[in-house]
Amino acid sequence: MRQPRDRRDEQPGFVLHAYPYRETSLIVEAFCADHGRVAMVARGARRPRSELRGVLQAFQPLALSWAGSGELKTLMRAEWRGGLPLVGGSALMCGFYLNELLLKLLPREDPHPRLFRDYEQTLAQLAAGADQAPVLRGFELKLLSELGYALPLTHEADTGAPVDPEARYYYAFERGPRLEAAEPGRRYPRIRGATLLALAGLDFRAADAAAEAKQLMREVLDHYLEQRVIASRRVVRDLRTLADEDG
Repeated sequence: MRQPRDRRDEQPGFVLHAYPYRETSLIVEAFCADHGRVAMVARGARRPRSELRGVLQAFQPLALSWAGSGELKTLMRAEWRGGLPLVGGSALMCGFYLNELLLKLLPREDPHPRLFRDYEQTLAQLAAGADQAPVLRGFELKLLSELGYALPLTHEADTGAPVDPEARYYYAFERGPRLEAAEPGRRYPRIRGATLLALAGLDFRAADAAAEAKQLMREVLDHYLEQRVIASRRVVRDLRTLADEDG
C-alpha cells in the first residue's frame, strides 16, 4: 500500500520531553536526525498495556514513525534502536540540561543532522563517565555554532590580535572578547584570556578555568535564551545545597 506523503518511518531520534495529554496520551517533543525538533501526540501511551509506555524514555536511541502535516504530528510507532549505554547518576542531570537547551533554542522542524550526531556522542561520553565540564562546554559551543552564534574565543574582537592569556577581557555578545581597557557601554561578562583559550581547547586543567568558563557560557546562553529559565540548573543547585546541609 502506498504511504501518505506526510508520513515518516523509522527516523532516528531521541525523546527530549514528554508530558500528559488528555486522559491517556502524551505530547512528545523529539529530536530527530533529519527533521530536527518534532512535536507529536502519542495516543494511548499512558495506558498500562500500551507498547509505547516503556519505550518513550529520554536518552534512549529510538526509531520513530509519525504522520501529519500540521505542527503536531501523530506518533505511529516507536522502537528502541540500542547501541548507547544508559545515562545515570550525576550524568543524568547533565542529560536533562542538554535536553532543555535543545527544547528552548531549536526551532521546530529545522534539521540539524550534525548536531544530532554531537548530541548522541555527548550522551555516550556522559554515560561512559567522562569529565563533565569539557563535555558540556563542548556541546554548548557546538549548539551555538550550529544555530549561527559561533563564539570567537582565540582572537580579539576589535583588533583581530591573538588573545593574550595574561590579559583580562569583556566578552561582547555577538562580537567576542574585547580588552578591559576598552570598556563597553553595556554590561558584558569579564573573563581571563587564559580561560578563553582553555574553553577554545576544552582544557580546564588550569585553576579556576572550568568554573570561569561555565559562568561565561551561562551568561552567553542566557543572552540567546532571552530570559527563558533552564530549570535543570535550579535542580542541580538545590541538590548541592541539600548535600551540603547533610554533610
